[in-house]
Amino acid sequence: MPEPFKNFINEALIRRGARALAQANAGFDAPRFANVALHGLDELELKARAMQVADALEATLPAEFDVAAAWIEAALAAPLSDADLSHAQGEAEGLHGWMLWSVGEFVARRGIAHPERALRTLHALTQRFTAEFAIRPFIVAHPDLVYRTLRTWTTDESVHVRRLVSEGSRPRLPWGLQLRSLIADPSPSWPLLAALQDDPSEYVRRSVANHLNDIAKDHPALVAQWLESHLPGASAPRAAMLRHASRTLIKRGDARVLRVWGLGQALNGSVSLSITPRRVRVGEHVTLTVTVKSNSRRAQKLAIDYVVHHVKAEGKTSAKVFKGWQFDIAAGDTRVLEKRHSMKRITTRRYYPGKHTVDIQVNGAVVASAFFTLAE
Repeated sequence: MPEPFKNFINEALIRRGARALAQANAGFDAPRFANVALHGLDELELKARAMQVADALEATLPAEFDVAAAWIEAALAAPLSDADLSHAQGEAEGLHGWMLWSVGEFVARRGIAHPERALRTLHALTQRFTAEFAIRPFIVAHPDLVYRTLRTWTTDESVHVRRLVSEGSRPRLPWGLQLRSLIADPSPSWPLLAALQDDPSEYVRRSVANHLNDIAKDHPALVAQWLESHLPGASAPRAAMLRHASRTLIKRGDARVLRVWGLGQALNGSVSLSITPRRVRVGEHVTLTVTVKSNSRRAQKLAIDYVVHHVKAEGKTSAKVFKGWQFDIAAGDTRVLEKRHSMKRITTRRYYPGKHTVDIQVNGAVVASAFFTLAE
């Protein structure tokens, strides 16, 4: 079995962090820090572990934030030179990797009244791991200062700092504090995204795509307008980024976005769907077989997704769109497509017995349906 996520923050990591702080700062009480950070650690999940380590930092770093920030910066490992975070998890000297989630949390707690000093520390932290969670309380409390700072960071020499501009300000960052003001009005993000959408690093551009996809969940028309303005004449890297940014709206069948990508025309032809087996249990899978026949005299560009209507506890259903296929079908051609759909238990979804309808969606329109039964 894969290693549980919670073990990213473990005793060895905590003791290395204590050693790094003590080696850089003679006054740091490493034994006390370790005692607080390790108390009951095995029973805690990942985020709770990160918060407990932050509690230990609050208990042992100097009360004056400027001094505490200087101690942290003195203990940092060398900055990462590229976008590969895999070597941030090793045993290098100095603070780095998952330990910095807790350090960032400390900065967010104790530095909120000292935002300019705290932002300088976050600029350093993100070059060794990430500060995408820690910067969000500052966006809420000090938006003008933070957005002025982020605009200067769009041209920073560090790829990690440039990525933080986009990732840290995402309205709906997973695991992060929701930025409700940006969910309501994403306009502060537009200058940042415009500055970064052609960044030389795919690492940064992918964050821009995810940021735009966040906005699309609340303001689809604004993202459609962005695509209409920024896709024509786009370079291949920008087009790939915008395609990734469009994924939610394409799966939703947003007509305006489909037109932008040349997927606005209804299929001239027919589609059939078969599902085997028709009866399965949790942990098994079904196979979807989709037959697409073109009746057109010219090629057609198709985006085909499938929608599973999952049965809920009260007997109602909840639709979930899954990625299918995108291709051009030649005039008069027939294509047979297969997709295996698993009913294996996952942490984000619970399955209930009953009839599960599956729809096939072509260029945003439902064109075929079938069902299978999930047994007790």
